[in-house]
Amino acid sequence: MTSLDADVPMGANGKTVIPLLLGAHVSAAGGVPDAPPRAAAIGATTMQLFTKMATRWAERDCEGDECSSFRDRLAATSVAASMAHDSYLINLASPDHVLRARSIAAFGAELRRCHALGLDFLVSHPGNFMDDRDSGLARNASAIEEALSANPGPTVLCLETTAGAGTVLGATFEELAAIIERVDPAHRSRVGLCLDSCHVYSAGYDLVRDYDGVITRLSDAMGLDRLRVLHLNDSKTPFASRKDRHELIAEGSLGEVPFRRIMTDERLARVPKVIETPKLDDATATDTRMLERLRGYAIG
Repeated sequence: MTSLDADVPMGANGKTVIPLLLGAHVSAAGGVPDAPPRAAAIGATTMQLFTKMATRWAERDCEGDECSSFRDRLAATSVAASMAHDSYLINLASPDHVLRARSIAAFGAELRRCHALGLDFLVSHPGNFMDDRDSGLARNASAIEEALSANPGPTVLCLETTAGAGTVLGATFEELAAIIERVDPAHRSRVGLCLDSCHVYSAGYDLVRDYDGVITRLSDAMGLDRLRVLHLNDSKTPFASRKDRHELIAEGSLGEVPFRRIMTDERLARVPKVIETPKLDDATATDTRMLERLRGYAIG
């Protein structure tokens, strides 16, 4: 469980002190139990990882010593919110029956690994509709419902905003809300949103010039309570480029202004924030530098 709903201390001024939930996507090279120490090395309080190779269909289970070792190592860190990102191959909106069935099976395996490891969230890209957009939305929602029904557990699925290239779904808040609304109410509480700053900016949401307007549009579309994870990434490409190209914080087309707003926005204080920025030659050093930069924005 996350600490998001736990009691938090009061400051000297009588106001609630909300812990800063900030971290990075860390490598699971060598096995998933090696991921928590990497999160600790960068001072993370949130952590994202892949529980399998993201570019291969080969599936696996997390069992026994692997799960207990991961949980023990995670408990020894300051990480308060943990998540996995699912495989890049999964396409729950595909009109191809074979690919869709394979995707549903793989997605179910992702959920089972999250449950076994005790992860709070599973971040997932909406699929590519390929034929008809509305049909793709329906297929995506149906597949999510099928997988959640077959795999009960506490892990919350977070549909990630996309940059909107080609036939990809999820480039608008309204489209993501439509997917969530099509999921049976019995499972809908297990579905939330992951907002990626690079993706939404590339999709046409102007976080630089109209930050408050973007947050209002999100609230109007589905309510801010659906926002469960934030991916903080700058962009290598211009506004509304429809391209997904991450850049170091404040070193791309977004610049530092929207990240300062995000880090000081009380409405987003309880939302876990994860960077997926370039690692350069030294992942630990680069992630540490980016997180220190973001923490600096939070304290002004």
